[in-house]
Amino acid sequence: MIVRIMGEGQLTLADDRLAELDKLDDELQAEMENGDGPGFRATLQALLAKVRDLGEPLPEDSLEPSDLILPSPDATLEEVQELLSDDGLIPGGA
Repeated sequence: MIVRIMGEGQLTLADDRLAELDKLDDELQAEMENGDGPGFRATLQALLAKVRDLGEPLPEDSLEPSDLILPSPDATLEEVQELLSDDGLIPGGA
């Protein structure tokens, strides 16, 4: 799977690693629903750090279609809400 972090670039991420992101995705959704700005910010940073840790960066000149697009680290709560699906940011979550 190819994941794009807006403003940063793309990474390849094995599909079986998505389950490791589900807990953070669920936390992020709950914080957004509760309007927890500081919690949202911390969890977004943790989610993106985990993606960077689990993924392998693609070359900067690579322009592959992204399977998953995640917000930039400085995205606002409102911007992230626009990216959410019923599953959160990560598809297939609980």
